[in-house]
Amino acid sequence: MNFRPADDTSAATALEIKGVSKAFGRFPALKSVSLQAREREFLALLGPSGSGKTTLLRVLAGLETPDSGEVRFGGEDFLALPVRRRRVGMVFQHYALFRHMTVAQNIAFGLTVRKAAERPSKSEIADRVNNLLQLVQLEGLDKRYPSQLSGGQRQRVALARALAIEPRMLLLDEPFGALDAQVRRELRRWLRELHDRAGVTTVFVTHDQEEALDLADRVAILKDGELVQLGTPNEVYENPADPFVFDFLGQTCRMPGVVAQGRLQVADWVSEAPAGAPQGAVEVFFRPDEVSFGAPDAPGLLAQVKGVAQRGPDVRIDCRVGEADVEFQAHGPTLPQGVGAGRSVRVLPLRPQVYAA
Repeated sequence: MNFRPADDTSAATALEIKGVSKAFGRFPALKSVSLQAREREFLALLGPSGSGKTTLLRVLAGLETPDSGEVRFGGEDFLALPVRRRRVGMVFQHYALFRHMTVAQNIAFGLTVRKAAERPSKSEIADRVNNLLQLVQLEGLDKRYPSQLSGGQRQRVALARALAIEPRMLLLDEPFGALDAQVRRELRRWLRELHDRAGVTTVFVTHDQEEALDLADRVAILKDGELVQLGTPNEVYENPADPFVFDFLGQTCRMPGVVAQGRLQVADWVSEAPAGAPQGAVEVFFRPDEVSFGAPDAPGLLAQVKGVAQRGPDVRIDCRVGEADVEFQAHGPTLPQGVGAGRSVRVLPLRPQVYAA
């Protein structure tokens, strides 16, 4: 399920990153990364381990200093500001709560350690803590300690603590990474609603494609320290910039082909080549569930069905296509007409993407 409201493309730019590079010894963690985030936008940094997403987040938080590049927020040079003046709230994967403090004390911590001239009064702090407890739906738990909370509740406390300082930007470093799958799903909708109510620019690091596509207004996909693609969830999923993005965002069927004179040939299937397809040897990518099945004389790839298996509400269909074993999927508990073990069928990819080999 997708939890995102309509994307507000009219909002002004809040965060601007230009040519940021960072190396650790000889390892280049970031390679001239440039991107922007709008006011109140929920931006996901998505990529595999080692892609640079957490390093970029740490640069924004002031925990790492880039070797080169610029970071501006609201037009202000962010890198020139002391960390305490950046007004950034950060939430880590493992909560980083103080075990000896109550929930209320943890939430109030960022306010109580301010200089006397900048510190709100005790009553103002108490009011803000109570308001945040309501916002994160933890009313009545203010006197508990972190050890008395579930993982999901601890993460809500960490988010409340980050919001207590009234940040201009909220940074989330895999905030659900330590939680089980069911709790992660339950917290997604809540996090998106929290972001919308708080009205801050949020940068969310994750390696979970489903989380990024569900929650973010836009997704920045990183690989080996470089920005590979930036776009809305629909844009990056429907039009992946390259084979890496296609493969990273979901299950993939991948087959060699040839494009010549406006025609695409894959095994024994010949069709009109997609607009803009490169000429010559290509690789054709498509999703295993974005296919239709037909009789042996229908258009598509000729496939020999080796076996079928129920997988929850869907059906896995194992086939032999030419010299390759390929797994397809069909939605729904019943098999497509004509599909059965030992039978020949035609499999038509509905939205193939073509890349140079």
